[in-house]
Amino acid sequence: MQRPLARLRVPDRPVLFTVVFWVVLAATGAIAYASEPSTPPWAVPFGVNLALVAVFWLLLPWRRCEGWRRALPVAFLLATFALGFTGSAEIHQLLTLLAIANVAFVHGMRAAAVIVGCLTGALFVMTAVGHGIPEATVQTVVTVVFAAFVLGMTSAVLEARRRREEAQRLLARVRELTVAQERARMGAEMHDSIGHHLTVIKLSLENAERFRSRRPEAAWAEVRQAKELTVEALADARRWVRALRPLALEGRVGSAALERLAASFDGTGLAVSFEVVGGEVPLEPDVELVLYRVLQEGLTNAVRHAGACRVEGTLTFSGEAVVLAVADDGKGRDREGRGGFGLSSLAERARAVGGTLVARDRPGGGFEVRAELPVGVKVAT
Repeated sequence: MQRPLARLRVPDRPVLFTVVFWVVLAATGAIAYASEPSTPPWAVPFGVNLALVAVFWLLLPWRRCEGWRRALPVAFLLATFALGFTGSAEIHQLLTLLAIANVAFVHGMRAAAVIVGCLTGALFVMTAVGHGIPEATVQTVVTVVFAAFVLGMTSAVLEARRRREEAQRLLARVRELTVAQERARMGAEMHDSIGHHLTVIKLSLENAERFRSRRPEAAWAEVRQAKELTVEALADARRWVRALRPLALEGRVGSAALERLAASFDGTGLAVSFEVVGGEVPLEPDVELVLYRVLQEGLTNAVRHAGACRVEGTLTFSGEAVVLAVADDGKGRDREGRGGFGLSSLAERARAVGGTLVARDRPGGGFEVRAELPVGVKVAT
C-alpha cells in the first residue's frame, strides 16, 4: 500500500529548491520566535501562516497543468508574501522568490516576470513610505538581483527539461525507425527466399496437373520437385522464426541466451560450437542485444550464404570489454548476402553502444564477424 507522503512526492520538483525551501522555512520560524522574549500576539497567525506555506509546498505542481492545481502557485505566492505581515523578519523573501520560480514552471516565464515587476514596485512604495527612498531603492535593487538569479535558474531547468523530453522523443523515434528498417529488410529477404520457393512449387504443381494424363512420369517428377522445395521452404520459415525470437530465451540472458541461440541451429546442417572465455560479468541490456544480433546474423549468414559445415562462436570477457567472434569455414565474403544491410546495421548498433564491428574473410578460408563492445554502454558522439 502506498504511504500518504509518497502520494505528495513531485518528481519534477528540483531537489535544490526543496532543500532551500525547508532550510529557509525553518530559519524564518526560528528567527521570528527567537526575536521575542515572550509569546507575541502574532504568534498564532504566524504559525498558521507557516503551516499553510508548508502544506502548499507539498501540493504544488511543477509543470503546466489544468484544473484547481493551476491556482496553487498563486496561493503559495500570496502565503509567502503574507509572512512579512504576520511576523517574519524579512528572511521570508527567499520563500517568495521560490514561489515566483514555481509560477514560472506552471504559468511561464512571462507571468513570473510580470509578478516580479509588480512585487518590486509594491516593495519600493511600502519601503519608501516607512523608511525613505534611499533604503527603498537599495532593497528593491537587491530584490531584483535575487529575482533575476532565481528566474535564471528556473529558465535553465526548464530548458534542460525541454531538451531531455525532446531527446526522449527522438530516441523513441529512432527505435521505431530501427524496428521498421529491420522489418523491411527481413520482409525483403523472406520474399526472396520463401517467396521464391512458393512460386516454384506453384509452377511445379501446375505442370503436374497439366502432365497427369499425357505424361504421368513427368507429372510425378514435378510433384517430387514440389515436395523437395516444400522442405526447403519449411526450413527457411523455421530459420526466420528463430531470427524473430527475443533476446531472453526461456528466461536466459547473457552467455546463456547466446548458447541457447547457437543450440537452436542444430538440424540446419551446421556443426555449431559456442565457448565463453574469461570471467563473465553482467552486461548492459543494449550490449546484450547487440551480441545476440551479431551471433544471430553470423549463424544465419553461414546457413544461407556461406556453404559452411562448421561455425564457431567465442565470447571473450577481458577487462571492461567483451568480444564476440563468429567464424565459419565457408566460401568467404558474398557481396550480395554478407556485405549488405544486415552487417551495416549491426555495425551501426555496435557504434551506438561505443563498440566496433568488423566483418572479413579469414586468412585460412571462411568468414568472420567480430564485435568488440564495452561492458557498460558508452553512447557514441
